[in-house]
Amino acid sequence: MRLKFTKMQALGNDFVVIDAFNQSVSLTEAQIRRLADRHFGVGCDQVLLVEPPSDATADFRYRIFNADGSEVAQCGNGARCFARFVRAKGLIDRDTVRVATAAGTMRLELMDAERVRVVMGVPRFTPAEIPLAVHEESLEYQAEVGGVSVRFGAVSVGNPHAVIVVPEVATAPVAQVGPALSSHRLFPAQTNVGFMEVVDSHRIRLRVFERGVGETLACGSGACAAAIVGIEQGLLRSPVTVRLPGGELQVEWKGRGTPAVLTGPAEFVFEGEIEWTD
Repeated sequence: MRLKFTKMQALGNDFVVIDAFNQSVSLTEAQIRRLADRHFGVGCDQVLLVEPPSDATADFRYRIFNADGSEVAQCGNGARCFARFVRAKGLIDRDTVRVATAAGTMRLELMDAERVRVVMGVPRFTPAEIPLAVHEESLEYQAEVGGVSVRFGAVSVGNPHAVIVVPEVATAPVAQVGPALSSHRLFPAQTNVGFMEVVDSHRIRLRVFERGVGETLACGSGACAAAIVGIEQGLLRSPVTVRLPGGELQVEWKGRGTPAVLTGPAEFVFEGEIEWTD
């Protein structure tokens, strides 16, 4: 089987994007892991599938697979790449795109040759909706991780996020606390873990450990989650500029019951084909 793909990136968060309109695509978890492998495959943080919609409420179906082969519901950086991909490939002739995801329908807006605005949806704070295994909602939660007590905010922006406020992201224990909290029993579906340094009321620095991937250069949903948690805790005000290792994103959020909006760049890297022998 030969499969055409496009390599894309958004602030260093990289993707293999596959058109399932013009070719038949049926990938196993093992094949996704092989695609994502940086030594034996193409190499990426996530594999994105562009599929026909299942109903008239969306232009496309958007599916996201982590490097470990697991399917997830949301990826903000991937959504920006998705929008540029379908426009450049002639799959749509509009600058506004509606995509159906496992987390609901999203609206993507191509603003110029580089930037895309993503309406991410309404954040969810109820523990059962995150999901988080606690009885009552709170602005801050606590967990024992490796013998150390960690305090964090939690929110779902289509996928679960824990956000830890740290004095400096440069020295944050991402490699130790990230995987431990990500797979903690409090998160039955695991979670992404953000380490947030507040610069001022409109600016933060952020590093994110993504479940099923590890630390990435940028995480769009993680940027939204960090800004939302910071606003909820009274540390930030919208709009928020989020500085990640790969570059900057802008997040807007007007408060509970309103959608988070993410703006940032997305770029093409190269086109290719891969042939499966198994």
